[in-house]
Amino acid sequence: MDQYQLIRQLYAVEGLSQRQIAKTLSISRNTVRRYCNGENVPWERKRNSRAATVITPEVVDFIQKCLDADEKEGILKQKHTAKRIYERLQEEINFTGGASTIRTVVREMKEKIPQVYIPLSFSPGEAAQVDWGTAIIYMAGKKIVANLFCMRLCSSCAPFVIAFPSQREEAFLEGHQKSFEFFGGVARDLIYDNLRTAVKKGWGKTAREQERFSLFRAHYTYGSRFCNPGEGHEKGLVEDLVGYSRRNFLVPIPRVDSWEELNQLLLNRCISYIDNHQIRGRETSVKDAFEQERQVLTPLPMRPYEAAKLSEGKVDYFSTIAFDTNHYSVPVKWAGRTMTVRGTAFEVKIYYRGEQICAHQRCYQKHRTRYKLEHYLPLIEMRPRSVFNARPVKEARLPEELELFSRKLCNPEKSMVRLLRLAIDYGANKVVAAIKKAEESNQHSVDVIQFYVSNKKQVTKIACIGPVVPEVDLNIYDVLCAGGGAL
Repeated sequence: MDQYQLIRQLYAVEGLSQRQIAKTLSISRNTVRRYCNGENVPWERKRNSRAATVITPEVVDFIQKCLDADEKEGILKQKHTAKRIYERLQEEINFTGGASTIRTVVREMKEKIPQVYIPLSFSPGEAAQVDWGTAIIYMAGKKIVANLFCMRLCSSCAPFVIAFPSQREEAFLEGHQKSFEFFGGVARDLIYDNLRTAVKKGWGKTAREQERFSLFRAHYTYGSRFCNPGEGHEKGLVEDLVGYSRRNFLVPIPRVDSWEELNQLLLNRCISYIDNHQIRGRETSVKDAFEQERQVLTPLPMRPYEAAKLSEGKVDYFSTIAFDTNHYSVPVKWAGRTMTVRGTAFEVKIYYRGEQICAHQRCYQKHRTRYKLEHYLPLIEMRPRSVFNARPVKEARLPEELELFSRKLCNPEKSMVRLLRLAIDYGANKVVAAIKKAEESNQHSVDVIQFYVSNKKQVTKIACIGPVVPEVDLNIYDVLCAGGGAL
């Protein structure tokens, strides 16, 4: 830089010739010629415009085919790197150039079409976007994966998030219903990925819908749009909602006892978002925009769609009925009857001729049986010798105090059956408390346990009202004795 400044000073200010400047500074006249008139500067290097001779049209075409294949597959984590393209060039067309040359060409070809997106705008009630996400939670002390159904109105950006144990069709449709009820109506179009629960075949504009999904859409009167594969930006609002809800609604990681508790937490945070959030770059708050948008949503039908999965089956000789690879118990008096099973995302309800007989929490594992002790107790009371080996008793996981106490009695089986009946009628905790109280008093009898659990109040003495007898004065006998006993 100092030399450049001297060259310019001697030439432009002092008027020396190029020969004189080269002699004075002891540098080449070519250097003086290059920089004296300020046409070139030393801090800019002239790029080599000469193309590498090894980059033939065949090589360029091969690289382009590799990049096009990546684009067609749409698998982000298995794309061609420049190194892999270089290896394939060597193997398949005997390329003799260097790896750095290929890296330069690949970089330039990828930069030809920059990734640019068109900003979108939606009128109130025009559309909503739907997507699934996942998050880690603790339920009843166990770490599990919750599936988050997310819907977001495109105009106001009002969100709705609800958690399910799975992403099956029942949960998918129920998530829509809960969303529509929360928003107070339905947008004219809903934008989706190519979900298997909605799309039977094809994708994007060529997608063919599942029959049940088409019936659901007809009932709620809205249109569907399906994104192109790998084009998540086509529903960017709900994509953002999935990440936002994970980072804000579910941090710190919730510790809940039930799905109801988790979904109440999510509902409260969706309401808080609507009431308090202001999106950067928008003049209207989410709350005000939502109030405007909900006025133009399509009204809900009078009768909600039956989102549950229905099936019919016969109660077997174990008093269970099959549903979705699992079995659920039914009271023994209904054995042999054909019943209707209604499976929602969270529950399995069993009906006989329109009357609900019982309900179970839905199991998403395979080939499991879910028992309820009260369904089998009438049969166990008839066959008490089975009580200690009965599977419904073992899987009820009752406190061990019941069995330990019953085995101390003269007839353990019948005693255990009576304790089970008390546990169902009054609760296992009350029975355990009564057992502890009886043992403290060295009372070993089921009748005592029954007395303790069935009597809420202590026994009190009742005051009896009768005739009043005056108190006798015994001093008169002293007088009699003093007089010799004669009257």
